[in-house]
Amino acid sequence: MTSILITGATLPDGTTGDLHVRDGRIAEAGGTIDRTIDAAGLTALPGLVDLHTHLREPGFEQSETVLTGSRAAAIGGFTAVFAMANTKPVSDTAGVVEQVQSLGAEHGYVTVRPIGAVTVGLGGTQLSEIGAMASSRAQVRVFSDDGICVSDPLLMRRALEYVKTFDGVIAQHPQEPRLTEGAQMNEGELSSELGLTGWPAVAEESIIARDVLLAQHVGARLHVCHVSTAGSVDVIRWAKARGIQVTAEVTPHHLLLTEQLVRGYDSRFKVNPPLRREDDVLALRAALADGTIDIVATDHAPHPLEAKECAWDEAANGMVGLESALSVVQAAVVDSGQLSFADVARVLSTKPAEIGRLAGYDAPFAVGSVANFTLYDPSVSRTFTVDQLHGRSVNSPYLERTLPGQVMATIHNGYATVLDGELVDIETVAAQVRHG
Repeated sequence: MTSILITGATLPDGTTGDLHVRDGRIAEAGGTIDRTIDAAGLTALPGLVDLHTHLREPGFEQSETVLTGSRAAAIGGFTAVFAMANTKPVSDTAGVVEQVQSLGAEHGYVTVRPIGAVTVGLGGTQLSEIGAMASSRAQVRVFSDDGICVSDPLLMRRALEYVKTFDGVIAQHPQEPRLTEGAQMNEGELSSELGLTGWPAVAEESIIARDVLLAQHVGARLHVCHVSTAGSVDVIRWAKARGIQVTAEVTPHHLLLTEQLVRGYDSRFKVNPPLRREDDVLALRAALADGTIDIVATDHAPHPLEAKECAWDEAANGMVGLESALSVVQAAVVDSGQLSFADVARVLSTKPAEIGRLAGYDAPFAVGSVANFTLYDPSVSRTFTVDQLHGRSVNSPYLERTLPGQVMATIHNGYATVLDGELVDIETVAAQVRHG
């Protein structure tokens, strides 16, 4: 395996030093060096971990594949992603989750950990093969029907009881379906003005309130996906104060964008949960800063052109976000002084790895640790364009927007997937994996 010397990098704690990579791990200084990377002025972050990615394969390869999604993740500084279960067939059996994990291992750009469905076929009526997926080669620890809420409280209770036996977690999409039928955007004055059916905040908050009480009753771990309202923050803060085992995520887009973007009926801004009010955005930023919200997760949701370039009410929900996540987090909460890069390392790497029970991210720069990190230049700015998207879909809400920062290098398991801000070609990555 290639040995790499990274010189002059700024670590998340603000100190500057060199990083030595040998045999796939952080090593002591010395020995033969095959490649040197000058990291002066660059911030070294532990490899980013996304707990909420839609890779679409198997079944929806016209939107994304494990390979194309992995490429998008690598260029965004990620070294591991958790792939959501809404594939075709659904990831509700050991065979499907093992297939997804094997595809990720074959391509090598990132570590791919599959998320198992909570219910058979995402149907919400019968628990899936949770135990079989947990004991399979994929060793699934996160289960979710995202983007469908497990709305049956008895079924949710049984799922929490089941995953408790092996330290798993249920990642809930909090959306009461009866309150959001036909919803097109955030419910409020603007939805009334635009004549669009509203998605009320209480539809999210009521499910979170129910589920934290169920998690408390069972004594199991609950993870709340894509928190989007100030009221949800209040419920989660209350639950944590009571010692309930709940963690929560916020997306980059909910930290930066507001419902006002819907005025143009540009379907790139149609997402579930919807973009909310400015007050909600500010509450989410504060909650991420004080630890009420634990992590940032992209909810990367690729769609083909025909699913987004259509009338608003017919367009699919979702945005791609892997390539832009770190820049958006910098714009939303780092440049404002609410988070440091040490905090970014926590919310985008070490904590999501902990929640997903992904080993190797608790001491990312310690000698002997697997070398998973990214080199990031926070001092530059760029106009975000289609050329900077490396997945199969282009439904980004940031196109032609100026964003700060640029990932310059990504090191996954000791080998380079991104160098000088460009993807390393797949043959080179595959060769590195084979000979590692």
